[in-house]
Amino acid sequence: MVVSPVHLEEIKGIEDIRESLELITMLNNLGMNSSCNLRKARERAEYFVSLKLGIADAAHLAFAEATADVFITCDDKLLKKCKRNNIKILSVSPLEFCTMEDLK
Repeated sequence: MVVSPVHLEEIKGIEDIRESLELITMLNNLGMNSSCNLRKARERAEYFVSLKLGIADAAHLAFAEATADVFITCDDKLLKKCKRNNIKILSVSPLEFCTMEDLK
């Protein structure tokens, strides 16, 4: 899992200290830091917002496009928007990803 600045901003908004610490620990243990051209990612996120994606979804998607091969989300509405708007990165649900990778 690629850790994006968006993850860290979202965690800052969590009031439950235990939950935020658990998430930070998970990202530190399982996540992979990656870098990209933040200006281009921001421009792409702004484009996604113009397509009626939410700000956080747009930022996650833009960062994923810049740093990953697959964008995995549980949000069915977001997946439909990704498929409808021909997003540059493969966008799938966790179940679709597991099926693609033949994970059981």
